[in-house]
Amino acid sequence: MTAQTLTRVAYLGPAGTYAEEALRSSAAGDFEGIPFPTVYETVMAVQSGAAEQAVVPIENSLEGGVGATLDALAGEAGEVRITAEVVHPIRHCLIAGRPLELAQVKRVVSHPQATAQSARFLRERVPDADQVGAASTADAVRQVAAVAEPWAAVGSRLAAELYGCEVLAAGIEDQPDNVTRFVWLGPAGTLAQQEGTPALKTSLVFWGFNDDSPGALVDVLREFADREINLTKIESRPRREAFGHYMFFVDLEGGEHDEPVCDAVAALERRVETLRILGSYPSATSG
Repeated sequence: MTAQTLTRVAYLGPAGTYAEEALRSSAAGDFEGIPFPTVYETVMAVQSGAAEQAVVPIENSLEGGVGATLDALAGEAGEVRITAEVVHPIRHCLIAGRPLELAQVKRVVSHPQATAQSARFLRERVPDADQVGAASTADAVRQVAAVAEPWAAVGSRLAAELYGCEVLAAGIEDQPDNVTRFVWLGPAGTLAQQEGTPALKTSLVFWGFNDDSPGALVDVLREFADREINLTKIESRPRREAFGHYMFFVDLEGGEHDEPVCDAVAALERRVETLRILGSYPSATSG
């Protein structure tokens, strides 16, 4: 009997990240989790075929869009699609390799999003500690576990357990309803939404129009408003080629095969240089 081949799912590693938590809480079946050191490499694992699927953060309720994910999807990952989303609660802990009083902490290490989400606690409770960035929250916990210095990390309780660390304080995020929206990714053409299947949300990115003239963005977005399509998110990112020119990321209600969405996308394509549908998938709030 041949052993069943598990689906290879890339996630932002190492073990113990919130991305791994989101993966484990939302996976539909058995899988082989493959940690990657950066968001970019995680996304590109699907593009290259190193993984069949991936789970990456795309938006936080306190800090907004995750630029590395958006830039990868709009850029080199042209054969990657969003296939699902999951909204995962983020509960940060201050973690050290050994028991410490908060006044003893001299350095706080974490992913910049995590330190930003815990800014008030860090400012008030460890005001003299230097803040140093890390590739992920779990990488930060792994770092403090390996040093004798009085360092602490902002990360998950799972990471503290995995790396044998002490939780100095729990629930340190600035807002108790802190959540991150993660997306599942798959290769375009195999996991893209099929016609007739339910999809309540579509994500796309576009750029290349007269965006430095008054009202230009309003004019292109009117293609959605005129068809009564609700936009649930719009966000801009620099195109990195000339100052003042941007990519625009849009989430909208409806599937890409719905007639109003099809019509709006076709009309928008005539107005812009580049438009890419990033995915059409069930909304995490749709139950």
